[in-house]
Order: sequence, then C-alpha cells, then structure tokens
Amino acid sequence: MHILIVDDEPLARLRLERMIDSIEGYEVVGSADNGADAIIAIDKLDPDIVLLDIRMPGEGGLEAARKIAQIPEPPAVIFCTAYDEYALEAFETLAVGYLLKPVQEQALISALDKTRKLNKLQLSAARLEEPKETTTKQSQRQNISAKTRRGVELIPLESVYCFIADQKYVTVLHANGETLIDDTLKELSDEFGERYVRVHRNTLVAVEQIEGLERTHNGQYELRLKSTDYRPVVSRRHVASLKELLTAL
Repeated sequence: MHILIVDDEPLARLRLERMIDSIEGYEVVGSADNGADAIIAIDKLDPDIVLLDIRMPGEGGLEAARKIAQIPEPPAVIFCTAYDEYALEAFETLAVGYLLKPVQEQALISALDKTRKLNKLQLSAARLEEPKETTTKQSQRQNISAKTRRGVELIPLESVYCFIADQKYVTVLHANGETLIDDTLKELSDEFGERYVRVHRNTLVAVEQIEGLERTHNGQYELRLKSTDYRPVVSRRHVASLKELLTAL
C-alpha cells in the first residue's frame, strides 16, 4: 500500500519513512509539509494512506483532513501528532487512526494493518452495492449542456470520450474538442451508471470507447481509446477492475 507523509518537520518525516521501509507491504510514495501541498500530492500520487500531522504552518491537518474526506475515493487518514487534545476532533473528520509522537513502530504497524483491513472491507461492500446502483439509476439526458461564449452548447452523449476533473472544473473530451461543464464528476457517475467507468479519481471514460489497457515504461497504466489519441491514466486501484471489464467486452 502506498503512503503519503505530511509533516512540517523534516526529521519527523524521515523517521516515519525509515520505519515504513522496514514494514513489508507498505511504501512511501511522497511527502508534504503542509495541508495545502498534501491535497496536491494526493491528486498526483493517489496514495492509499496519509499519515497526517495536525499542527503545521498554513493549512493544518484537521482542515486538510476535512478536504480529503470530500475527495472521491479518498485515502485513509492516520493522524500523527504530539498533542492528544485533538483526538476527538480528529476522529470527527473520519480519520481511521491517531498516533502520538514520537510514533512507536508497533503502534504504527497496528494502525496500518487496521487501515488495510478497512480498505478491503470497504472495497467488498462497494462491489456488492455497485450492481444495485447501476441497475436502478438510468440516464435521462442524451446531451451534456455547457455554458460557452456562444450561449448554451449541447454535447451529444454518444460523442463524449471521457470526463476529466481538475480542481473545481470538469472538462468533457468529445468528438468536436474539449468543453468545460458545471456538472461534478460524482453527479455524472451517479447519473450515467455503467455507460461510463471510473478509471481514476479524476476521470470517467466511455465504456464503448475503451480499446485496450497498456503499461507504460514508468509502470503506470493507460487506456487506449478508439476515437482519440488521448490516453487516460489508470489509477492503481482501478487496474484490476478494468482488466475484468476488458475481458467481458
């Protein structure tokens, strides 16, 4: 499982990284020294777990945790702090663990293993619930509407290759170009059910456009689409499900 360490103290980050290096099954993929940079790093690195300090200059850990909770498929958050008075407020952010500094290796292992088990349970629950959602929610729209300089533009759904979220905006990549829309990625996913599949926290792709899944030289996976040269990056979390989907197509 991939871990992001967020702490404004370089020595604290280094100590945690050294401990994690000795624990099988876990890997540190990046670090940040404040909450704002943590959100950016999560978007870029897609970690499974965030080890998050509470008191940091600028945006602190509690504020960052609240923002993390709003991310589609958020990573699990474990607080690592020298202050125990924040425990109650921390767990109100849906954190799964709370470790006091200096973090002890056995306590860290226990928190990480608990998080791994929770992730497996959540994944199993999502797979059980998914068919119910996709069969009961059917799309009512055949076009996506967008406000442009020319007024309201209608984009035929059948011409859409994928939806890509970037901060507050969603871009539609379609046969006639790219267009910004007001819909959120979650709203689109809920409305269009199985017609579009999530391949990354920030990307939905039209199932009928998927031609293949390829691994790049740096170990990432990308989708090859039928009608465009654009290749969406596939999150590690979605590789297995996409392989299953491709075998069924």
